[in-house]
Amino acid sequence: METKTILITGANGEIGHGLISHLAEHDHVKIVAIDLNTLDDTTRNRCFKVYSGDILDTRFLDSISTAHDFDVIYHLAALLSTRAERQPTIAHKVNVDGTLNLLEMAITQSRLQGKEVKFIYPSSIAVYGLPDLKTKHEAGRLNEDEWTEPRTMYGINKLYSERLGRYYMKFYRQLDANPMGGSVDFRCVRFPGLISAFTLPTGGTSDFAPEMLHYAAKSEHYDCFVREDTRIPFMAMPDGVNALLRIEAASRASLSSQVYNVGSFSPSAGELKTRVKSAFRSAEIEFRPDLKRQAILDTWPEDVDDSRARKDWGWKPEFDFEKAFEEYLVPAVREFYRAK
Repeated sequence: METKTILITGANGEIGHGLISHLAEHDHVKIVAIDLNTLDDTTRNRCFKVYSGDILDTRFLDSISTAHDFDVIYHLAALLSTRAERQPTIAHKVNVDGTLNLLEMAITQSRLQGKEVKFIYPSSIAVYGLPDLKTKHEAGRLNEDEWTEPRTMYGINKLYSERLGRYYMKFYRQLDANPMGGSVDFRCVRFPGLISAFTLPTGGTSDFAPEMLHYAAKSEHYDCFVREDTRIPFMAMPDGVNALLRIEAASRASLSSQVYNVGSFSPSAGELKTRVKSAFRSAEIEFRPDLKRQAILDTWPEDVDDSRARKDWGWKPEFDFEKAFEEYLVPAVREFYRAK
């Protein structure tokens, strides 16, 4: 079996940790990781090469591209939704210009190697934009093509980057008289809110769910920034990592699209509180909505239709709501804080 060289940007994030942990278990895989911040020793030791740098620095990316021939690029680096609203110009640079830089790297690598380079891209339910709660309740589960009218900078960035990926895959420099060859195999997964037991929330608008869990495990009072009836889809982090691995492994012939929803469970914030308190009896959780963040969450769907992913590449989450808490989140979070 040939060795596969894999680039992971944003390697220090929630998804990056899980992805590196999984890939490192396989032989014939060389992981090259990029992050602005230094990776912890465990994650670093799982990688073939680690670089600290900025995806906006094209010289930095060129030096990495010169040193390695990549088969797959997992582009995870992003500025998340809450921070993106506070710093929209920086968010656009990181989330759009950074993605453009990585797509340019991919197309250059493809031409030099004479083969397709897979580009795996995590998008978000933030690409949706429902106009009001009545419409949200009536719409129910949304497919990939409904209500893609985001009202946040993060959602706009993600939706545009989905379109960029499609362009690089299908229409790149389509007016060239003599196309140079080479192509990007762009594959995108639209994630719901992700809940991890091992990495702390880092500024996502959906982070009320993992924050609720981690505060309870630390026996700290938590003021939840959403209404009790707030409902959006979520997923346990292992399923998120598995979705990226499964779409990467799928044959191109089986894929009818470049963009796929994936879903798992969709509890209300009140149902999340009940589940957390059943595991951590002393948990103190109160609902004190931040009206501005709440207004964003009210534009996101109650659930997503992931039938396209289930049909094309066999997507099926391992963890439903009950199993996610009973077999992954609660035991792992308890162990995480016991070890601290």
